Amino acid sequence: MHLFALKESEGHGARIAAALGVKLSQLEHREFGDGEFKIRPLSCVNGQEVCVIQSLFEGPDFSVHDKLCRLLFLIATLRDHGARRVTALVPFLCYGRKDRRTKEQDPVATQYVARLFEAMQCDDLVTFETHNLAAFQNAFRLRTQHLQMGGVFQDVLTWRTEGPLVVMSPDPGGVKRAQLFRESLQDRQGRGVGFGFMEKRRSGGHMTSGDVVGDFEGRSVVVVDDMIASGRTMMAAAEACRARGAAKVYALAAHGLFTAGAEALFASDLFERVFVSDSIPPFRLSDSVKTRRLEIVDTADEFADLLRRLTP
Repeated sequence: MHLFALKESEGHGARIAAALGVKLSQLEHREFGDGEFKIRPLSCVNGQEVCVIQSLFEGPDFSVHDKLCRLLFLIATLRDHGARRVTALVPFLCYGRKDRRTKEQDPVATQYVARLFEAMQCDDLVTFETHNLAAFQNAFRLRTQHLQMGGVFQDVLTWRTEGPLVVMSPDPGGVKRAQLFRESLQDRQGRGVGFGFMEKRRSGGHMTSGDVVGDFEGRSVVVVDDMIASGRTMMAAAEACRARGAAKVYALAAHGLFTAGAEALFASDLFERVFVSDSIPPFRLSDSVKTRRLEIVDTADEFADLLRRLTP
């Protein structure tokens, strides 16, 4: 298999390549003065299995739309030059939150992104902890592989949570995700793990918290979500847990977007630690914040294992 990573994802790609015991195949990147670009493979791909790595988040150098366009054009280029099978490995898949209509004439952007990959003749798409798994699976007609949080994060909590432990979802929409993580954690630690969740309502960009379900008194609580953006959801859940007697609270999310206001997560004493994966570098956080409570968990081994299973 040829393994390519666009230059904005080369760091992540190199770690996955190392886990596979291979080197990244090279790409030529050219940027033109009018904003257009050209990306071409420097290895022959005719008749070959190919994987392209690109995480689709808004970055300091390229917008999410630039990254999506660059990925799609490269997929089409690889198919044009005879690649037998093209897999897109997308650690963070953009537009996952817009998976249904909530207002009249709303877009369903998740489906539109899926159609773009299909139009470029992508064969497989691999991603990590998408916002809504059912919507993701229904949107794509090509073969999809979904890496879940359990395998990535289950070991980081083992030595930190020796007492009674509870996994909490900060909203009803994430209950299934949190339950799956709880089951994985129970299997790994060989003991019972409690469960709780918090009601949440969002409209027009405003979030309100409601009732809390679960027993948190004297327990370590792991608040599990697919992503941290502003951090308000995580903080509301942590405040509810602390008010109900939680001994310790940990934040755990697959993706750390850390948009405006997220530094408040680290300024407060609500959390012992904040865990995210390496799907998005924490470039929006100051250096002083990055060393305070934040831990970034490597996904390379899990992605490498998944790619081995995909390759005949």
